[in-house]
Amino acid sequence: MLYDWYQHIYFAQPAFFGLFLLLPLLVWWEVKRTGRNQATVIVSSVRAFHGNRSWKNFLRPVLFAFRLLSLSCLIIALARPQTRNDEQLVNGEGIDIVLCLDISGSMLAQDFTPNRMEAAKNVAAEFIDHRPTDRIGLVIFSGESFTMCPLTTDRSVLKTQLYSVQSGLLDDGTAIGSGLATGVDRLRNSPSKSKVIILLTDGENNGGLIDPNTAKEIAKSVGVRVYTVGMGTEGFAPVPVQTATGVIMQREKVNIDEKLLTQIAVETGGRYYRAKDNESLKSIYEEIDHLEKSKIEVSSIRRYGEQFFPFALAAAILLLLELLLRWTVLRKFP
Repeated sequence: MLYDWYQHIYFAQPAFFGLFLLLPLLVWWEVKRTGRNQATVIVSSVRAFHGNRSWKNFLRPVLFAFRLLSLSCLIIALARPQTRNDEQLVNGEGIDIVLCLDISGSMLAQDFTPNRMEAAKNVAAEFIDHRPTDRIGLVIFSGESFTMCPLTTDRSVLKTQLYSVQSGLLDDGTAIGSGLATGVDRLRNSPSKSKVIILLTDGENNGGLIDPNTAKEIAKSVGVRVYTVGMGTEGFAPVPVQTATGVIMQREKVNIDEKLLTQIAVETGGRYYRAKDNESLKSIYEEIDHLEKSKIEVSSIRRYGEQFFPFALAAAILLLLELLLRWTVLRKFP
C-alpha cells in the first residue's frame, strides 16, 4: 500500500533531501556529547550497582530518536511531496464516416485468415480505434442493405455491432448500389464538412433496387467521398458450401467488378484499392486513415495536490512528544 502511494508521489523541491546528510553528523555529535557528560567514580567493586539501572535509563535514547524522526519528517515536508493529475482536453473537427460492409455468402471464402468476413471486421475494428474524434456508422449489404449502427462516437457500441455481423443476416446477393445508397443516406444530413464512405465488397453487383451508378450520382450530389475496396485473391478461392451431407469446401472463381468500383471511387474523389490478403487489407485501411486526417487539438492540464501537511504534522507531534518526555517523565534533576 505504501509502495503504491509512493509510485504516484512527485517532489517539487528534491534538493532538500541533501539535508539527510546532516543526520549521521547529529548521531555522531549525540554519542560524543553523551560520553563527555558521563561522570567517573573509582570504586573497588561494581557488584553493588548491578540491577540499579531504572527504566528511565533505557527510555532516554528515545528522546534523540524522536528528534531524528522529527527532522526526517521536516526534510520530507520541505521537499514538498505532491500528487500529479494529468488531464487531456481533446478538441477538433471530426469526419463522418460510414463503413459499408459486404456480408454475402462469398465473404466466407478462406483466401483470408480465417475468412474474408472476419478479416474485414478485425481491420475495421482497428480503424475505428484510431478515429477518436470521428462519428462512424456501419451499413451492411448483400442482396439488400441495412443500417447496423447509425453515426456515433460510442466506440464500444459500434464495435459490438460490428462483431455481431454474420453472413446470412440478409438475403444473399451483392447489392452494391443499395449498400452505397444506404450509406449516403446516413450522411445526407450530416453537418460535417468531410463525409466519407468506405465500401468493401468481394463481388459484382447482382441485386438490389438501386443501380450502383445512381447511388454514385447521389453520393456526388451530397459531397460524399467514397473509398472502394475489392477483397479477394487472384483466380480461385476456397468457399464453404452447405450441402445435404454437410459443409464442403468448393473452389470458386473470384469475380470483382474493379471497373465499377474504380469509377465510383474516382468520380466521388476517393480511391479504389485491391486487397489480396490480410496484410494488404490492413495497409489499405491504414492508408485511408492517413488520408482522412481529423483536425485535433489536444490540451494538456497538469494539476498538483500538496501532500506535505502529514509530514509537517508528524514532525510537530514527534517534537512535542520529545519535549513532553524531556520535561516530565525523563526530566533531569541537578
